[in-house]
Amino acid sequence: MPCLNLSTNVNLEGIDMSSILKEATFAVVDLIGKPEAHVRVMLKSSVPIALGGIEDPVAYGEVVSIGGLNLDVNKKLSAAISTILEAKLSVPPIRFFLKFYDTLGSNFGWNGTIL
Repeated sequence: MPCLNLSTNVNLEGIDMSSILKEATFAVVDLIGKPEAHVRVMLKSSVPIALGGIEDPVAYGEVVSIGGLNLDVNKKLSAAISTILEAKLSVPPIRFFLKFYDTLGSNFGWNGTIL
């Protein structure tokens, strides 16, 4: 049940969001090793964000997963998502931060119960 939640100050009007979602989903599936059917990727655009008081293109993300995260995976996933954001949204890697949460199934509700 990995979830990648991305927020950016970039306006996505005229940008192929589907390709961003697909590439990010593939990166999560490939690197965390969870089934594609369980991976969620959210992309919020035009979010007021400044980094160091500068409003140039910037992005922030969080990955939540029940297992599958570790130092090696986190490094690779950070690089993969950073590459996608730079190519698709012109967000330089130095202006992208990604936070990782490895959690327990008991911390998630689903289908009227917990995982």
